[in-house]
Amino acid sequence: MKSKLLSIILLSPFIAQAADWPQYRGGAGDGVSAEILKLNATGLKTLWKTESVGGFSSFAVSGGKAFTLSLKEIDGASQEVVCAHDSATGREIWSAALSVANYDKGGNDGTAENKGGDGPRSTPTVVGKSVVVLNSQLALRSFDVETGKAGWSVDLKAQHEGRNIQWQNAASPLLEGGLLYIAGGGPGQSVLAVDPSDGRVVWKAFDEKITHATPVAATIHGQRQVIFFLQSGLLSVEPKSGKELWRYAFPYKVSTAASPVVGGDIVYCSAGYGVGAGAVKITKEGDAFKANEIYRMPGNQPLANHWSTPVLKDGYMYGMFQFKEYGKGPVKCVDLATGEVKWSKEGFGPGHVILMGSEVVALSDAGEVVRFSATPSEYREISRQKVLDGKCWTTPAISGGRLFVRSTKEAACVE
Repeated sequence: MKSKLLSIILLSPFIAQAADWPQYRGGAGDGVSAEILKLNATGLKTLWKTESVGGFSSFAVSGGKAFTLSLKEIDGASQEVVCAHDSATGREIWSAALSVANYDKGGNDGTAENKGGDGPRSTPTVVGKSVVVLNSQLALRSFDVETGKAGWSVDLKAQHEGRNIQWQNAASPLLEGGLLYIAGGGPGQSVLAVDPSDGRVVWKAFDEKITHATPVAATIHGQRQVIFFLQSGLLSVEPKSGKELWRYAFPYKVSTAASPVVGGDIVYCSAGYGVGAGAVKITKEGDAFKANEIYRMPGNQPLANHWSTPVLKDGYMYGMFQFKEYGKGPVKCVDLATGEVKWSKEGFGPGHVILMGSEVVALSDAGEVVRFSATPSEYREISRQKVLDGKCWTTPAISGGRLFVRSTKEAACVE
């Protein structure tokens, strides 16, 4: 009996860790779920559904709460807010205003097939007893997870000569090795590492202009690194010091929103608006890293990713490789090392995907949850079910045996 109790105690931290989805695209920021959800023969059961208006912020789920950004009318003005929901019931526990909603591009009002609705695009990051958000105006703010009480703030515009982008910021803060990584400052402080306990800037460097892409963390040739996708291309830095490790010059036009994908020593990146895709093989001689291009495919076919970041399984990427193919665009399986398309399946639009074991879980832009096998041999659909109304340009989250999804109109939790 003692032996069984000891086993439960020893395993409990790992169970708790697996149940959290604390930031954009999960704990590691790679879109991979530590949990495997079983498929019920009767389909997905909606546990709760609630109004969640505006934007494309996804869920971060931790400690029995689900956090996202949306729009609310406050004091006669539309404002961005961070909302904390009870993850079991969907009940709003608290919300806190961030800023007046003002999007310079405008016109994205949801009245046509390609219109999703303006609103916040960044996803919150949960760090211990705080939830940290980077709003559309490049203000990084901390709130108490239980009460919503405001904590520290770092305003990149006011404090670091911040330079925003059209449609405003969409990137989420990346938590890696105990620090938060963001971009958006001015010359000499474009990329920053922030201590989440007090908002202290640990280091700042570079003169770069931002994209809408969230950075990723990876280990390449034994070196942990954070990779930013900027208007100049890819920039890899040593996390603790900000030292530049390598660069890859990559074209920018209008918007770059999909994050890089890392597999071993290969890094893939892509954008829409005719930019296309490219990949580099990272080499290391002594302490020096170098990015060597292995392919470059310009244009919107075959590999443009508008804002949907692919997931990686056994050397193959799965995701929405398409540009402005709303409601109908395909998911594809692509060989990371060569860029070869192994198969393509229409009927998804520019939604998002995550990986769950040997399955891909996709949220189509029409609000369908689709599961298919992560295999390069052929497209094998497991299930497809409509769960949301509104445009779904958000990334699903898996936590505690449940799937959390949202659109520009509503949020839902299914199992």
